[in-house]
Amino acid sequence: MALLDILIYPDHRLHAKARPVEQVNSRIQTLIEDMSETMYAAPGIGLAAPQVNVLERIIVIDISDSKDSLLTMVNPEIFHTEGCTELEEGCLSVPGIYAQISRGEKIHVRALDKNGKPFELVAEGLLGVCLQHEIDHLDGKVFVDYLSHLKQDRIKKKMLKKQRSA
Repeated sequence: MALLDILIYPDHRLHAKARPVEQVNSRIQTLIEDMSETMYAAPGIGLAAPQVNVLERIIVIDISDSKDSLLTMVNPEIFHTEGCTELEEGCLSVPGIYAQISRGEKIHVRALDKNGKPFELVAEGLLGVCLQHEIDHLDGKVFVDYLSHLKQDRIKKKMLKKQRSA
Protein backbone atom coordinates (compact mmCIF):
# COMPACT_ATOMS: atom_id res chain seq x y z
CA MET A 1 0.00 0.00 0.00
CA ALA A 2 1.08 3.57 -0.62
CA LEU A 3 0.14 7.01 0.58
CA LEU A 4 -1.18 9.14 -2.28
CA ASP A 5 -0.87 12.92 -2.68
CA ILE A 6 -4.14 14.75 -2.04
CA LEU A 7 -4.89 17.65 -4.39
CA ILE A 8 -5.46 20.94 -2.60
CA TYR A 9 -8.12 23.50 -3.58
CA PRO A 10 -8.15 25.54 -5.81
CA ASP A 11 -6.31 22.98 -7.97
CA HIS A 12 -8.26 22.91 -11.25
CA ARG A 13 -8.07 19.10 -11.38
CA LEU A 14 -10.59 18.96 -8.52
CA HIS A 15 -13.20 20.22 -10.99
CA ALA A 16 -12.69 17.41 -13.52
CA LYS A 17 -15.45 14.83 -13.84
CA ALA A 18 -14.52 11.20 -13.13
CA ARG A 19 -15.34 8.43 -15.60
CA PRO A 20 -17.07 5.18 -14.62
CA VAL A 21 -14.94 2.17 -13.73
CA GLU A 22 -15.43 -0.42 -16.45
CA GLN A 23 -14.15 -3.41 -14.48
CA VAL A 24 -13.23 -3.90 -10.84
CA ASN A 25 -9.86 -5.63 -11.14
CA SER A 26 -6.61 -5.87 -9.15
CA ARG A 27 -5.54 -2.35 -10.25
CA ILE A 28 -8.79 -0.90 -8.87
CA GLN A 29 -8.49 -2.95 -5.67
CA THR A 30 -4.93 -1.68 -5.13
CA LEU A 31 -6.12 1.89 -5.72
CA ILE A 32 -8.89 1.33 -3.13
CA GLU A 33 -6.29 0.10 -0.60
CA ASP A 34 -4.03 3.09 -1.30
CA MET A 35 -6.97 5.52 -1.04
CA SER A 36 -8.03 3.96 2.28
CA GLU A 37 -4.53 4.22 3.71
CA THR A 38 -4.31 7.83 2.51
CA MET A 39 -7.70 8.72 4.04
CA TYR A 40 -6.83 7.18 7.43
CA ALA A 41 -3.38 8.83 7.49
CA ALA A 42 -4.72 12.31 6.59
CA PRO A 43 -6.84 11.76 8.87
CA GLY A 44 -10.25 11.96 7.25
CA ILE A 45 -13.60 10.17 6.99
CA GLY A 46 -13.94 10.12 3.21
CA LEU A 47 -11.89 10.32 0.04
CA ALA A 48 -12.78 10.30 -3.65
CA ALA A 49 -10.40 9.17 -6.38
CA PRO A 50 -10.32 12.61 -8.08
CA GLN A 51 -8.85 14.03 -4.86
CA VAL A 52 -5.76 11.88 -5.50
CA ASN A 53 -5.73 12.81 -9.19
CA VAL A 54 -7.40 9.61 -10.43
CA LEU A 55 -10.43 10.39 -12.59
CA GLU A 56 -12.39 7.23 -11.82
CA ARG A 57 -15.65 6.92 -9.88
CA ILE A 58 -14.38 5.43 -6.61
CA ILE A 59 -14.92 6.59 -3.03
CA VAL A 60 -13.89 5.29 0.37
CA ILE A 61 -15.58 6.30 3.62
CA ASP A 62 -15.21 5.37 7.29
CA ILE A 63 -17.18 7.44 9.78
CA SER A 64 -16.59 5.02 12.69
CA ASP A 65 -14.63 6.15 15.74
CA SER A 66 -12.64 2.90 15.67
CA LYS A 67 -11.73 3.31 11.96
CA ASP A 68 -12.63 -0.30 11.18
CA SER A 69 -15.81 0.12 9.10
CA LEU A 70 -14.52 0.97 5.64
CA LEU A 71 -17.20 1.52 3.01
CA THR A 72 -15.99 1.30 -0.58
CA MET A 73 -18.16 2.37 -3.50
CA VAL A 74 -17.30 2.01 -7.17
CA ASN A 75 -19.53 3.91 -9.61
CA PRO A 76 -21.85 5.19 -6.85
CA GLU A 77 -25.11 6.74 -7.97
CA ILE A 78 -27.74 8.50 -5.85
CA PHE A 79 -31.10 7.44 -7.19
CA HIS A 80 -33.44 8.93 -4.57
CA THR A 81 -33.19 11.79 -2.07
CA GLU A 82 -35.60 12.75 0.71
CA GLY A 83 -35.75 15.86 2.86
CA CYS A 84 -33.04 18.37 3.61
CA THR A 85 -30.40 18.64 6.30
CA GLU A 86 -27.50 20.95 7.04
CA LEU A 87 -24.20 19.95 8.60
CA GLU A 88 -20.80 21.57 8.89
CA GLU A 89 -18.50 20.05 6.29
CA GLY A 90 -14.77 20.00 5.85
CA CYS A 91 -12.60 18.38 3.19
CA LEU A 92 -9.13 16.88 2.92
CA SER A 93 -8.68 18.95 -0.24
CA VAL A 94 -9.62 22.17 1.58
CA PRO A 95 -7.79 21.72 4.91
CA GLY A 96 -8.82 23.92 7.81
CA ILE A 97 -11.97 25.25 6.12
CA TYR A 98 -15.46 24.34 7.34
CA ALA A 99 -18.92 25.49 6.27
CA GLN A 100 -22.60 24.64 6.72
CA ILE A 101 -23.83 22.92 3.55
CA SER A 102 -27.40 21.89 2.72
CA ARG A 103 -27.77 18.27 1.58
CA GLY A 104 -30.43 15.61 1.20
CA GLU A 105 -31.49 14.21 4.57
CA LYS A 106 -31.90 10.61 3.42
CA ILE A 107 -30.39 9.18 0.25
CA HIS A 108 -30.60 5.91 -1.64
CA VAL A 109 -27.38 4.90 -3.40
CA ARG A 110 -26.41 2.04 -5.69
CA ALA A 111 -22.81 1.06 -6.38
CA LEU A 112 -20.35 -1.78 -6.77
CA ASP A 113 -18.30 -3.00 -3.81
CA LYS A 114 -14.53 -3.57 -3.87
CA ASN A 115 -15.09 -6.95 -5.55
CA GLY A 116 -17.42 -5.57 -8.25
CA LYS A 117 -20.61 -6.87 -6.65
CA PRO A 118 -23.63 -4.51 -6.93
CA PHE A 119 -25.37 -3.29 -3.77
CA GLU A 120 -27.75 -0.60 -2.58
CA LEU A 121 -27.60 1.49 0.57
CA VAL A 122 -29.93 3.91 2.34
CA ALA A 123 -28.01 6.51 4.32
CA GLU A 124 -28.80 9.52 6.49
CA GLY A 125 -27.01 11.63 9.07
CA LEU A 126 -23.24 11.91 8.80
CA LEU A 127 -22.96 8.93 6.42
CA GLY A 128 -25.55 10.44 4.05
CA VAL A 129 -23.79 13.79 4.04
CA CYS A 130 -20.38 12.19 3.56
CA LEU A 131 -21.65 10.12 0.62
CA GLN A 132 -23.09 13.21 -1.07
CA HIS A 133 -19.86 15.13 -0.45
CA GLU A 134 -17.67 12.38 -1.95
CA ILE A 135 -20.00 11.76 -4.91
CA ASP A 136 -19.81 15.51 -5.61
CA HIS A 137 -16.02 15.08 -5.99
CA LEU A 138 -16.70 12.46 -8.69
CA ASP A 139 -18.75 15.09 -10.53
CA GLY A 140 -16.05 17.76 -10.23
CA LYS A 141 -17.63 19.66 -7.33
CA VAL A 142 -15.97 20.77 -4.12
CA PHE A 143 -18.10 21.73 -1.10
CA VAL A 144 -17.00 25.37 -1.37
CA ASP A 145 -18.84 25.50 -4.74
CA TYR A 146 -22.06 25.70 -2.68
CA LEU A 147 -20.92 28.90 -0.98
CA SER A 148 -21.31 32.49 -2.18
CA HIS A 149 -18.77 33.82 -4.67
CA LEU A 150 -17.42 36.12 -1.97
CA LYS A 151 -16.75 33.20 0.40
CA GLN A 152 -15.27 31.14 -2.45
CA ASP A 153 -12.86 33.96 -3.29
CA ARG A 154 -11.80 34.33 0.35
CA ILE A 155 -11.19 30.58 0.67
CA LYS A 156 -9.28 30.50 -2.62
CA LYS A 157 -7.02 33.36 -1.49
CA LYS A 158 -6.47 31.75 1.92
CA MET A 159 -5.57 28.38 0.37
CA LEU A 160 -3.19 29.94 -2.18
CA LYS A 161 -1.49 31.93 0.59
CA LYS A 162 -1.06 28.72 2.64
CA GLN A 163 0.45 26.95 -0.36
CA ARG A 164 2.90 29.80 -1.03
CA SER A 165 4.08 29.87 2.57
CA ALA A 166 4.47 26.07 2.78
